[in-house]
Amino acid sequence: MAIHYVFEGFIWFLFAYVIVHALAQIAISALTYGIIRRDMQFRRVEVNEFLLTGLEPPISVVIPAYNEEATIVTSVRSMLQLRYSEHEVIVVNDGSRDGTLRELVQAFDLEIFPQAYHVRLPTQQVRGVYRSASHPSLRVVDKENGGKADAINCGINAARYPLFCCVDADSILDRDSLLHVVQPFIHDARTVACGGTVRLANGCDVKSGNLLKAGLPASWLARFQILEYLRGFLFGRMGWSRPNGLLIISGAFGLMHKDTVIKVGGYRHQTIGEDMELIVRMHRLLSKKGRPYRISYVPEPVCWTQAPEDSQTLKNQRVRWQRGLSESLWLNRGLLLARPPGVAGWMAFPYFLLFEWAAPLLEFLGYLVLAWLLVSGAVSVTIGLLFLALALGFGVLLSTAALLLEELSFHIYPRKRDLLILFACSVLENFGYRQINVVWRIAGTWQWLRGKQGGWGVMQRKGMETKRT
Repeated sequence: MAIHYVFEGFIWFLFAYVIVHALAQIAISALTYGIIRRDMQFRRVEVNEFLLTGLEPPISVVIPAYNEEATIVTSVRSMLQLRYSEHEVIVVNDGSRDGTLRELVQAFDLEIFPQAYHVRLPTQQVRGVYRSASHPSLRVVDKENGGKADAINCGINAARYPLFCCVDADSILDRDSLLHVVQPFIHDARTVACGGTVRLANGCDVKSGNLLKAGLPASWLARFQILEYLRGFLFGRMGWSRPNGLLIISGAFGLMHKDTVIKVGGYRHQTIGEDMELIVRMHRLLSKKGRPYRISYVPEPVCWTQAPEDSQTLKNQRVRWQRGLSESLWLNRGLLLARPPGVAGWMAFPYFLLFEWAAPLLEFLGYLVLAWLLVSGAVSVTIGLLFLALALGFGVLLSTAALLLEELSFHIYPRKRDLLILFACSVLENFGYRQINVVWRIAGTWQWLRGKQGGWGVMQRKGMETKRT
């Protein structure tokens, strides 16, 4: 009978765990709402009247590309059309086996360009550099395959400007994105990195690299992911940014100080979550050296990217994300409770460890233990239902709050029908979709524990341009 008491104690531990998590999320949400209210007036100011001064620091946009023939031309067109005083676009073709390079050559009139540059970060061999005859600010570096981190490091070597913006090859940017994401660097010289919001392009109206109208995809898998992105960016990124506790800037869209990134070693080749690992490492090394720094998040600049719409690709992505989280926390475990004390090491790192990394395993064990206790009669059905209502209701509350915050602040989805569908998703995702994600994330943790190496994986791409008849 002692095992019953152990299992009952575990269930009550999970009750406390969920409540503490809820209180932490409420605190982060309150901070986020306060930031949004304060910044609302700023976001109403016209960009041409306030942001575009011509004195902004120049930016190199780096696009790592591997087998991206379906989306690369649209993405590059989007980057070339960005409204900014001075920027260049560098595409790094990481040994693609499809027609990525061919599509670029045809679309942008690429010619071989004998460029020499300082190799400050080691990478796989560069096979050639191309320059566009029709777009002087566009260069393409063709190299041997080395993975995403290696491709970004190669782009950093080729970058001419002090700031570089890393953007995924399946993404497009709002035209004023660089103007907004560069603001923390202008306002605070301590800034070394800044991220922007990433949203899903699935179901949106895209033409010539520009997003004309936001919409919802037909796929329910993609609709569920819209809510995940809202929660992750509006709550996670914005809430942790203000106290300088932000541990991740999405690899799909982030602006970095080039020399700082080079000094901390660039992107790590051996990790699958190179974007988060770099940011956590920057926190660890810069705080250890006693260097004042800021890692920020700006909600206004928006990057639109494609989300998986088939279960196998989504599974690969979530397994990869969990492995990346595991690697990032483990490789930089020295940040945990590091001195001098800081929000990143004393609050954000423990939060990610307890409520991000450990959450899938605890939730999975909670379902198993609760089922065993109910079958054995050790707990009443009322207690079981109370536990499920608390766990699942908390998930619904978070999604609904993120949707409400989105509607009050940015109003990306103006149609009432879209909002009703997303509200339905905030409920439905907790019955099946959430549980299968738990299984996938546990698989990612298991792969990390086994030391299994991995790469980008295969992403089923489709063109982002809207088909018109």
